[in-house]
Amino acid sequence: MNPAWRRELRPLLLLLATALAAGYFFNEFSFSFAFACGLYILWQWLQLYRLHHWLQQGQSTQLPSTYGIWGSIFYQTQRLQQRSQKHQQRLQAIINRIQDSTAALQDAVLMVDSHGNLEWWNRAAGEFLGLKAPVDVGQPITNLIRNPLFKGYFDSVNYDEPLSIPSPVNAQLQLQFNITLFGRKDRLILVHDITRLKQLEAMRKDFVANVSHELRTPLTVVSGYIETMDMAADSLPPRWGRMISQMAQQSRRMESLITDLLMLSRLETSHQNQPDSVSIRSMLETIVADARALSGDRHHQLTLKVQSDDQLKGYTDELHSAFSNLIFNAVKYTQDGGEIQVSWSRHPDGVRLCVKDNGPGIDEHHIPRLTERFYRADPSRNNQTGGTGLGLAIVKHVLLRHQAELEIHSTLGQGSEFCCHFPAERCLTDTEPTI
Repeated sequence: MNPAWRRELRPLLLLLATALAAGYFFNEFSFSFAFACGLYILWQWLQLYRLHHWLQQGQSTQLPSTYGIWGSIFYQTQRLQQRSQKHQQRLQAIINRIQDSTAALQDAVLMVDSHGNLEWWNRAAGEFLGLKAPVDVGQPITNLIRNPLFKGYFDSVNYDEPLSIPSPVNAQLQLQFNITLFGRKDRLILVHDITRLKQLEAMRKDFVANVSHELRTPLTVVSGYIETMDMAADSLPPRWGRMISQMAQQSRRMESLITDLLMLSRLETSHQNQPDSVSIRSMLETIVADARALSGDRHHQLTLKVQSDDQLKGYTDELHSAFSNLIFNAVKYTQDGGEIQVSWSRHPDGVRLCVKDNGPGIDEHHIPRLTERFYRADPSRNNQTGGTGLGLAIVKHVLLRHQAELEIHSTLGQGSEFCCHFPAERCLTDTEPTI
């Protein structure tokens, strides 16, 4: 038997023995036994009251001392209390250390509960977003950051991509928000200051645009003189003719590069005007006719299949540039006599253009980087075909301006397929599919 129970049993037996002796002496066994039981119950009630009173006081006072089983209960309770206090102190030290370390970060850190209410933030968050303690604690984050883009991003619960918006307290400060879900839909928000990156990006865009414009004039002069000399090539020595031909070829290559750079610059810097109603069938027929002319004596088998006479809400010049880049690339990189299929079709989630060929294909590890500027999966092939490495970058920017996506499927030796997916809201007509 447990020693605590033995200590509790001894006074109980002594009390009962005393009650029996008193009952025998006074010849009142029932009264003596009832009185002894009452005393014992009163004692138990008193110990229970002392424990309850100590618990009600928040365990802030010293635990009362006693003996027997209650002494063991009080002792074990005190041990649990001390152990709990040590754990709380340890956890509080960890929390304080985390808060101190996050407070020292240059990036802002915020914690938001599952209801969207602000729980905690570091010093940088207060500077970036104008938060003030303790007034803003428990306030909805969307009430403190009053930006429709942020509210839509926060409520969407789709945080795969970060959000970039100006600071609510300083419009010159550009901030990038990254939100991570944890726990029961609580949110951890990291905010980076990307003002410097935005400035560098703007400087790069201005530099490319200015250099492209400045190069166009002298290149036009050089190309003019080269064309003049080329017209008189018959009267020049054969060696000069070959040099002039190479100069003319590289001059055209430079003109194509500058044209693509100017197009990219315009896509990046221009504001979106009112979109037009673009006839896709007529545009694709024109581009495919130009592609057949580009193919020439290479005898590619180009087929065009338009399943619906859709009018697409967009920008005519940009869409023409994107579609022609995809179709002309298929002509350039597909072997002589190869098959190229251009199709326009409607789907439940929108419409799409697909350009499929049976050319050499592209290695899988190149595909994620194909839309990067000047990226070349096969440098030697690009030199032969005269590519600038900017075509797919232009396609990517045009599709972004039309809320569309580019999908690339390719296998070495089996050809490639480039598909542009446009959302349904971009389609202006609702005609029955026709072949």
